[in-house]
Parts: sequence; structure tokens; C-alpha cells
Amino acid sequence: MMTTADPFNFTGKVALVTGGTRGIGKELTVALAQRGARVYFCGTNEALGADVAGEINRTMAAGQAGVSFLKVDVSSFTACNEMVAEITAESKQIDFLINNAGITRDNLLLRLKESDWDEVMAVNLKGSFNCSKAVVRGMLKNRYGRIIFLSSVVGLMGNSGQVNYAAAKAGIIGMARSLARELASRNINSNVIAPGYIETEMTEAMDPKAQEKIQESIPAGRLGKVGDISNAALFLLSPMADYITGQVIQVDGGLLMA
Repeated sequence: MMTTADPFNFTGKVALVTGGTRGIGKELTVALAQRGARVYFCGTNEALGADVAGEINRTMAAGQAGVSFLKVDVSSFTACNEMVAEITAESKQIDFLINNAGITRDNLLLRLKESDWDEVMAVNLKGSFNCSKAVVRGMLKNRYGRIIFLSSVVGLMGNSGQVNYAAAKAGIIGMARSLARELASRNINSNVIAPGYIETEMTEAMDPKAQEKIQESIPAGRLGKVGDISNAALFLLSPMADYITGQVIQVDGGLLMA
């Protein structure tokens, strides 16, 4: 049946994006806000978060819901519950959760400190658990929700010097698929986006020769853009993806074909 409704009009929806102050998280926050959603994004840098919120809100058209920043360390179970309680008190619901917050502490296993392992697991893996658990009760009550986890192709193929990061990203995939099985009957979808090499502050800091070598390994011949990730997320959040759950969408220019 043909319809004239815009599947990417998220007016009336409330979204939470973790790690939304820069890179992919910032792009996700902007993309959702531009399409009418009321967006809350969190991070640990209060000054940066306030600047980003102001920057985005200045671009919003009249009548758009805009964005709000919350200073939250997602590795804290208590802080995540308090964040979700604050959002629902103000906006009554959370329709979309994007678990994007993540850090790296790269090193070869023999040089990797216990704290490097613990910090990456606390933010990347436990942070995703904390936020998902905090929002799910409300989603179950509303019999609607969309959860997206940001993993990485590294979580699928491994990478030298990233034992901790790869393990956390692989764990995220297992978590997301388990949640998909638990929640699908209540109209709550849980999916994963696994980016490849994306143009962010992290890749910009790489040695040019290393970046060139990476590009040669990508069939598309270039690094991805943050918009490539937000486009995939918008699709998964839209009604066009209502029957898609438990999936890992690789946005990597063909780097890892499985």
C-alpha cells in the first residue's frame, strides 16, 4: 500500500544518545533532532556538552523539539537510572536508545594493564547494559521501543592491540541479540551497527601512511563518514525496519564481508 507519510519524521519521539558530544554520537544527535525527535544526549565533559547542545539548538527550526545535554558517566548503574528517571519525568517516555558511548585503551596484551581492561569494559559493555536496563521497563510499559548498540567490525574480526576493545564490542553483539529475543514480542527491537573505519578525530590523528594502508584494504576505497552511520541508525529506528531485530549491520565499505 502506498503511503505519503515520511518514515523518517520522528516528531513526538524521545531519544537518548550516549556519548553524544563528538564524532558518531554527535552526528546521531543532530540527525534525530533535525527529524523532529526530542533528543537527550550524555557525556562526561560538561563544558563540551553544553557547547554542543547550544550549537545544535541554534540550528533547529521553529517548532522543533531540540536537544538537551546530561552529564553522566554511563559506567555508573546509579547515574544511568537517575538520568532515565530525569528524562521520563520531563518527557514521559524514551522511545529510542542509542548506546554509543565508548572509549579505547589500546595496547598489546602483554602491555595491557588491568585498569585498561576494566575501564573499557566499564564504559563500552557495562555502560550499554546500564542504559538498556534503565530504559527497558518504560518501553515494556509502552509496548514500543527501539534500541541500537554501536559495536565495531573489530568486535567481529578482532584487531591486534585491541583485545579489550574487541572483547567489549563482541560482548555488545551478544547482549543486543539476547535482548532482541527477550523483547521482540513487546514491539521492542534491538539491533547493532558495526562501523568500520570512520572519519572521526581518532582516525584524523592517525599517521597518513597508516590511513592510506587502511583505505587500500577497503573495497569502497575510502573511510566512512559519520553520516553513513546515522543513515543506518535512522533506518533502524524508522517504521521501515519494524520487522528487523537482532541484526548486526556492518557499515564498513565492504572491509569485512561475512
